[in-house]
Amino acid sequence: MEKLNFPRVGETMYHEKLENGLNVFVFPKPAFQKGYAFFATNYGGMDMRFCLDGEWHNTPAGVAHYLEHKMFDTQEGNALQELAANGASPNAFTSNAITGYYFDSTEKFEENLRILLSFVSIPWFTQESVDKEQGIIGQEIGMIEDDPEWKVFINLMAALYKHHPVRVSVAGSVESISHITADTLYACHKAFYDPANMVLCVAGPVEPERICEVAREILPKEAGPIAAKDYGEKEQLQAAQSLVEERMTVSAPLFQLGYKGDAPVNGEERLRQQLVGELALEALLGNSTPLYAKLYREGLINAEFAYGYECYPGCAFLMAGGESKDPEAVRAAVAEERDRIGREGVDSALWERVKKGVYGNKVRGLNSFENLCVGQAQSFFAGSDFLRFAEIFDSITKQEAEELIGDWVTEERTALSVVRAKEAT
Repeated sequence: MEKLNFPRVGETMYHEKLENGLNVFVFPKPAFQKGYAFFATNYGGMDMRFCLDGEWHNTPAGVAHYLEHKMFDTQEGNALQELAANGASPNAFTSNAITGYYFDSTEKFEENLRILLSFVSIPWFTQESVDKEQGIIGQEIGMIEDDPEWKVFINLMAALYKHHPVRVSVAGSVESISHITADTLYACHKAFYDPANMVLCVAGPVEPERICEVAREILPKEAGPIAAKDYGEKEQLQAAQSLVEERMTVSAPLFQLGYKGDAPVNGEERLRQQLVGELALEALLGNSTPLYAKLYREGLINAEFAYGYECYPGCAFLMAGGESKDPEAVRAAVAEERDRIGREGVDSALWERVKKGVYGNKVRGLNSFENLCVGQAQSFFAGSDFLRFAEIFDSITKQEAEELIGDWVTEERTALSVVRAKEAT
């Protein structure tokens, strides 16, 4: 088993690749009572088209999320209830890129780990149970489609991207999930829930070698074939649409500004781009910047204003939004600040404050076992180690952030999504 030390952040991580291809990462925390386990597959809402054993499959939107719901079903009952009865707090999520199942517990950790590994690796559904789930997930879809904050985001994705499946809701639609059958779910499980396409991350008062022993006992002994993914036509750099608007029941206009970035390359380069993107946003829009002060002073944003960098296979973007009486004015102000930074650069004192603030937030986040485990799983699927950020961070220059702002925050790469109040009748 490989032992990796990260002295900059005071963390130690153990790594072993099992004979079946599963990568196991363990963060021993002997001073704690509670343990956390995260079992994830490199398969998310975007992965609707794939090739397995030479055959191409086109699956309905929402199938990864649907499969996540159904994976808790077992021949004996329900794994969610079994874990809860055993003192664990279990849950799961599906993002665009990954699906993860997890629990934390202070007692019976190894027993709960066996349950987790077993139900995720052994699918069991009937057509009757799959049909029944359609109503439940359909209600969930209806709720999110009525949520203005979700609507303004998914509309932004459709405005930024013409082909990439990030533009499609992870949950799918009521119509798309109506085409999901038990056979669909079994095919997707076979394609992506193979140990060689998965990762197990554990943090807590555990022995790394013992975690690997349990995984060897429960999971398949050999790796199977892994599906090849297809995300459609290559995207152009410009946004698919400049503006998309919708009317819903809101008290004030909601908006999301998006800036289409360069698709990341897996590995350290991807991690570096993420860090540069986060720093660039802080230098452009952070609450200690001149632009933020101007927008807030003029009543164009409020304390709910938020921003972030996101990337998935084949795409990356910056986004910022919240409530605003004039979203177009916010868009224009960001463009003006981009031009000013192009002429004058980011203030050096501001840059130093930004770097210290972002780094401090990342280090504080390591106190969370969930952040450690989920972050490592996501980073591993992207070709790097989560804790490598500390080594890369110092070498990032102000010029890199300025160049990213100059390259990405342009008129042709910008999309604005707005949800306005319904017109009076």
